Amino acid sequence: MKEFIKDIIIAIIIVAVITVIIKPTIVKESSMEPTLYENNYLIINKLSYFHKDHPGYGDIIVFKSDLEKTDGTGKKLLIKRVIGVEGDKMTIQDGKVYRNGELLDEPYIHGQETMADEGMDIVDLEVGEDELFCMGDNREVSLDSRSPQVGNVDEDDVVGKAVVRLFPFNQITRL
Repeated sequence: MKEFIKDIIIAIIIVAVITVIIKPTIVKESSMEPTLYENNYLIINKLSYFHKDHPGYGDIIVFKSDLEKTDGTGKKLLIKRVIGVEGDKMTIQDGKVYRNGELLDEPYIHGQETMADEGMDIVDLEVGEDELFCMGDNREVSLDSRSPQVGNVDEDDVVGKAVVRLFPFNQITRL
């Protein structure tokens, strides 16, 4: 009987540790194509930025938004790529993205143009303290920091960093 109780306690501890450290997530939309596709199964590291590290350029993060889920069950979690961090000045002009005046090389968008929300250019938009400027890789359909509905992302809203794609099995990879 003692062994049985010991096994149950160990199982509970393992489950608690796993749920504190990782979060399994399924991609629900196409805003991160061609990097991530709808129904990809990801593992999110919830402790990536816990201590003092901040999200860095190119990190793929999951964050809480103010957007309502279509089924009315709460707020959406979004998955996007970090393009700008605190203190950066972001410009989107003529279909190109500039950070602090430097044109970004973004091979993950496969040559797509990046347009600002409603066709208006973004010029020297400053990323505030403890904020991030994030965009999806599929710029034509991504609702992201270019839109006033999302805006800059507060670092406190970051759930974690996408670290591994587990499904489909033929595409298992670190992100």
